[in-house]
Amino acid sequence: MADEALSAGAVARRLGVAVTTLRTWHQRYGLGPSQHVPGHHRRYTAADLARLETMRRLTAEGITPAEAARWARQAPGPTGEVPTNALPEVRPVGVRDGGGQAIPVGRAGPAARGLARAAMRLDSVAIGEAIARALAADGVVATWDRLLRPVLVGIGERHAATAGLIEVEHLVSRCVSEAFATVPRIGTATGPARILLSCADEEQHTLPLEALAAALAEAGMAYRMLGARVPAAALVEAVNRTGPAAVVVWSHTRATADPAQLTVLLTSPRRPLLVLAAGPGWWADSLPAGVVRPVDLAEAVSLALAVRDSLGRPTGD
Repeated sequence: MADEALSAGAVARRLGVAVTTLRTWHQRYGLGPSQHVPGHHRRYTAADLARLETMRRLTAEGITPAEAARWARQAPGPTGEVPTNALPEVRPVGVRDGGGQAIPVGRAGPAARGLARAAMRLDSVAIGEAIARALAADGVVATWDRLLRPVLVGIGERHAATAGLIEVEHLVSRCVSEAFATVPRIGTATGPARILLSCADEEQHTLPLEALAAALAEAGMAYRMLGARVPAAALVEAVNRTGPAAVVVWSHTRATADPAQLTVLLTSPRRPLLVLAAGPGWWADSLPAGVVRPVDLAEAVSLALAVRDSLGRPTGD
């Protein structure tokens, strides 16, 4: 990057995040602009951008925002980034090394620990009941962030350490899908679909996209879900046939995050107003201009609802 100082809007576009996310990181974690010219807004320097890129990468890979910010505030190296060997291993806080029979859930609460124990027992009834209770009490976004994601990440960590728990992952994923399918479709969710949800080509991890679908339904927003492994040509065809206002493309790994899939959406005859590149597979420096990368599920829901509201609430088909 050149040495020019950047505005908040320019930094948001480079990182693929919302300006409100930058403000949050500034206010909560001190990751704000450092260049100050009297009479003008503060601007982000190259070092500021390097810290924010570290923050964005670590939070996308599972580090808690507070911990990611602690590492991001470290002095950047010669290239403007914290040296790779100085970064924390990407795993939730509290995960222990090695094998073992417990699913680590970091600092998640007792409900997540109970769900992890039920998962290890392959107790589908207990798993379903725990998820149902959380959905009823806290809603989709909080259930995903506080209950499901810590357990799913813990299963992934344990699998990486032991090559086991495949049966646990399959059972829990099935239970989560079934629970999300029961979320009531209320209000305007019966109207025209304003948003199209799709996995990237060859991407098979659908649960985060199912969580977004359930959160949108809970908020009263209709959607279309294409599911796993959608080739770029098929996605463009779906966009041209249905004309969605927003499209979300989910990628879990870099291997499935081909930016060309996003570029074709931006050049399609019925280009959507908003294209979201969701998931840790996407890297901010590879995103085409005009694509937004939501920080988390809550931000993805907020952006989708903002597009709907900008068009006016649907009244029905």
